[in-house]
Amino acid sequence: MTPDLIFSICTFMVIPGWSLLLLAPRWKWTTRLISSVIIPVLLSMVYTYLTVTYMNQTDGSFDSLDGIARLFQNPNLLLAGWVHYLAFDLFVGVWEVQDARRLGLLHWHVAPCLLLTFILGPIGLLMYFLIRFIMKRAVFVEDPTYGDLD
Repeated sequence: MTPDLIFSICTFMVIPGWSLLLLAPRWKWTTRLISSVIIPVLLSMVYTYLTVTYMNQTDGSFDSLDGIARLFQNPNLLLAGWVHYLAFDLFVGVWEVQDARRLGLLHWHVAPCLLLTFILGPIGLLMYFLIRFIMKRAVFVEDPTYGDLD
């Protein structure tokens, strides 16, 4: 499989997930298909394959910006970077929807955050944190099922 084909498959793979998060976040199939993390797991498997297979074919590294630039000169590792973004951004989008539901935020408040998370990752997450603070004064990311972490 060529890097371009893997790019197209992985990019297309996230579109249904993002669409469901944006348009039907409470639909039972959204929860089953998206919240089950199936898509991020599949993307993580592609990322692992690309990284393990091609990392030793470059003199790049993670210890400097120049080293990262050399890593990404390899099209397969550049693709791995893209797949990394796809997997993590979708995972963050799922978390935003679940956290908003737990806090009782209206979905129309969260939808712009999801769009930004899909397109610009951390900017969407920052916007979500700002909205959750403004609307609910929620500062900490807590899960009441864990109890006290001390």
